[in-house]
Amino acid sequence: MTRKTFRAPGLAWQILIGLILGVLVGSLLHDQPEARQWAVANVLQPAGDIFIRLIKMIVIPIVISSLIVGIAGMGDAKKLGRIGAKTILYFEVVTTLAIVVGLVAANLFQPGAGIDMSSLSSVDISKYTATAQEVSHDHAFIATLLNLIPSNIFDALVRGDMLAIIFFSVFFGLGLSALPNDLREPFITTMRAVSETMFKVTHMIMRYAPIGVFALIAVTVANFGFTSLLPLAKLVVLVYFAIAFFAFVVLGSIAYFYGFSIFTLIRILKDELLLAYSTSSSETVLPRIMAKMEEYGAPKAICSFVIPTGYSFNLDGSTLYQSIAALFIAQLYGIDLSLGEQLTLVLTLMVTSKGIAGVPGVSFVVLLATLGSVGIPLEGLAFIAGVDRIMDMARTALNVIGNALAVLVIAKWDGSYDAEKGANYFANRAQARAERRANRERHAEERLEG
Repeated sequence: MTRKTFRAPGLAWQILIGLILGVLVGSLLHDQPEARQWAVANVLQPAGDIFIRLIKMIVIPIVISSLIVGIAGMGDAKKLGRIGAKTILYFEVVTTLAIVVGLVAANLFQPGAGIDMSSLSSVDISKYTATAQEVSHDHAFIATLLNLIPSNIFDALVRGDMLAIIFFSVFFGLGLSALPNDLREPFITTMRAVSETMFKVTHMIMRYAPIGVFALIAVTVANFGFTSLLPLAKLVVLVYFAIAFFAFVVLGSIAYFYGFSIFTLIRILKDELLLAYSTSSSETVLPRIMAKMEEYGAPKAICSFVIPTGYSFNLDGSTLYQSIAALFIAQLYGIDLSLGEQLTLVLTLMVTSKGIAGVPGVSFVVLLATLGSVGIPLEGLAFIAGVDRIMDMARTALNVIGNALAVLVIAKWDGSYDAEKGANYFANRAQARAERRANRERHAEERLEG
């Protein structure tokens, strides 16, 4: 008799199971205040925080080591400058498109019109107010440029200031590339070992991902339930529709123009998209996106530079949501914004949203720092805070797609994309899926025979 073997489901299925169980457990706890308070404080929140902390622990070492290796290997400051200019230009064009799509959607469908504010429950957002004032003061355009340059790299590392870390790593890599081989190669070998080691650590951490997803979702559902979603269902549906439109139509068109398929990209990133969606955090998938895009044919230097930079500059989902949310609140208060005021909103969002990805509650902070510029009451944000997590999940997934596509576009634009490597990678993935399917069928037949 053939021995029966159990094959654990893949990561995507494990995360999906964790997501579903988290919703069920959170729903049960929502109606039991005492049990909810104990479970969230002592079990669920710590379990979710463990996963987020594990990811934050590895992001900076991966970014630094990968960037240094990639830039030192490139060894050409002019080429790096060209890639950097193309990257920033691409990010600005795409995020501006996202803001415009959000404004058009909100003007067409009027999600805030006709809603009785007395039927809405509000959430305390005071914790974001001080941060928003700091952002408004410290992230003017000139200040943002100055903040790119760390006065103390160790302080930047402690604060997790990604743009400053990228700036330092790029210059360090350029300096390293100018050294003689006998001095350069040992250090590059060490950095390469650090990078590969951290990717191995990433694979270890991903084993905990389903538990982290379960805990984070359970906390959200337990605290807010589904009743807060109903009065704002039109807003939530519009945000999801606009995000899907932007992903498949706008990004799909860009991908097609450069010879890629957005559907192929989504299939390659299905595990990462589900993880980012479940946790509402782009950080959780940053290392895996860098690894996959390199395997898909983009050079290491471009992957190492574009993806971490995109984490601060290319937040397609966040900027799209912010433009919809701003008009939703205006419509909620019966404020009719003129075309000029909406253009002011676009320009303000373009500036304010840059370089503050690491700020807690970044979308709320950006909105708080932006709404006052066109006379929209800031208090309106308290009404949508209860469903913000539901929308945050979708906009995070779009941020991931946008940054992954950006790597491929910049690599193709620069003429350094390895099409043969990309085709082989996708073919090998298809072959691996076919082999797994055949194995499952064989195991099913063996169980029947047994």
